[in-house]
Amino acid sequence: MDRRPSVLERIARGDPTAIGECMSRYGGLVWSLARRWSDGATDAEDASQEIFIELWKSAARFDAAAGSEEAFIATIAKRRLIDRLRSRNRRPRTEVLDESLIEHGSGDSDSAGAAAVDAAAAARALELLEPAQREVLLMGIVEGMTHSEIATATGRPLGTVKTQIRRGLIRLRELLQAAAPGRG
Repeated sequence: MDRRPSVLERIARGDPTAIGECMSRYGGLVWSLARRWSDGATDAEDASQEIFIELWKSAARFDAAAGSEEAFIATIAKRRLIDRLRSRNRRPRTEVLDESLIEHGSGDSDSAGAAAVDAAAAARALELLEPAQREVLLMGIVEGMTHSEIATATGRPLGTVKTQIRRGLIRLRELLQAAAPGRG
């Protein structure tokens, strides 16, 4: 008895119509999982896209004897969503600084003024770094990316990224120490 290949088996074989059929058939499942695990609709859309890309890449691993197509898709989706959640939780939380606190103070004008001066000095020091060092430092500090994520995003070897970050931090410290009041 011949059985018709599943949509995942057809994706693995390169059938150009299979991914559309997969999205049509399992889009509701993927969307409901993504929506449940995401911060909002835009994040859920991004997650859904990542899940379908992962399904396209992983379709060859599907084994109908091991479980249903729906279970395989739900498992891939949950794993991808857990990865996204872990990545999001690794990144430091940032808050928007109310500029009125810097300009007018918040009761402790000395500390607010000092923070503004420190921030300005740090921004000037960052501008003096080599572009590659500045780029990886901003990706790590501002965007909260890991060394591996930076290497992937920039296409640079992991060792190069680590070296650029280390040298950039050393140079940044030197520049900030030189700019500190009471120093040369």
